[in-house]
Amino acid sequence: MNLGLRCVCRPLCWPFGSAALDSRHCVFALTILTLLMQVVVEANSWWSLAMNPLLIPEAYIIGAQPLCSQLVGLSQGQKKLCQLYQDHMQYIGEGAKTGIRECQYQFRHRRWNCSTVDNSSVFGRVMHIASRETAFTYAISAAGVVNAVSRACREGELSSCGCSRAARPKDLPRDWLWGGCGDNLLYGYRFSKEFVDAREREKSYTKGSDESARQLMNVHNNEAGRRTVSDLAHVSCKCHGVSGSCSLKTCWLQLADFRKVGDALKEKYDSAAAMKLNARGKLVQRNSKFNAPTSNDLVYLESSPDYCLMNQSTGSLGTVGRLCNKTSEGMDGCELMCCGRGYDQYKAQIVERCHCKFHWCCYVKCKRCTKIVDQFVCK
Repeated sequence: MNLGLRCVCRPLCWPFGSAALDSRHCVFALTILTLLMQVVVEANSWWSLAMNPLLIPEAYIIGAQPLCSQLVGLSQGQKKLCQLYQDHMQYIGEGAKTGIRECQYQFRHRRWNCSTVDNSSVFGRVMHIASRETAFTYAISAAGVVNAVSRACREGELSSCGCSRAARPKDLPRDWLWGGCGDNLLYGYRFSKEFVDAREREKSYTKGSDESARQLMNVHNNEAGRRTVSDLAHVSCKCHGVSGSCSLKTCWLQLADFRKVGDALKEKYDSAAAMKLNARGKLVQRNSKFNAPTSNDLVYLESSPDYCLMNQSTGSLGTVGRLCNKTSEGMDGCELMCCGRGYDQYKAQIVERCHCKFHWCCYVKCKRCTKIVDQFVCK
């Protein structure tokens, strides 16, 4: 790794003393720095594309460095794909952002609420735990890339794909036309698999090791996310005819609203399967009494922390200061959200739309009203 540093072999002085730094000390210092840099790189993720907005690819044609060398968090395989498909990178970032937003929506009432902590690792150390939450995050991120790339193809934003070429469904009425410009699910699925899984494919771990188990878990959950998008895609049709008679229909393949993908994956999160490595280095279910998970299900290896308090080793941010629902007995209720620590009550002023009226034609006009509400915050 070229760090852009060179060692000067004449005596130097430490800022906190007068000891000289000879060439051997300099080499040692650079070695430590290199190891630290490797740790930082390992902590980075392609998810960081969601946190650092990308300019349009044309903006990088003239410049000292190519686009791919400036992107933080890409593995070597992902950088190679970036070089081949630079116009895709903006949509990979959009897919990651869509996945993160949906994750935050689905877990808004949970102790762990999918918070982002920085622009490089994105979710922090909590992703080092092979938990249900990690499984969901990998799945929803891979699904986000399928969604974004498939639609970018349809909209003509990418040079290597266009509208969907999916085969005509067998159950479509014969007098309905199969055409239009559908979301290119097949291309989006394949590109997501190639790009998102690249980091896992290029790693080589000892068979049966904890690292190999985590690698298998990540690949499985990435695939589960992609398959959820594929399973929820549906046929959409538009009527043609005089005065809306719908004497003719044109139909195409369309992806489901991403909220439905999030809802489906949240259900899979709730029923995720606990796994372990067997003697052959394959993932198997811990409890053989349950049905084995399919490729569409989420899997995990480790139990989740309780996320009650801030913990630097696990990456938990805790629930101190989180809003809770005093009347709820669910996870958003003050008893569970605050982990029994109690809560504070205070008055808050909120502004909302009110007294809305429909005006011909055609808009709705509302007033803005303020009201005082009670809010409850975990101690």
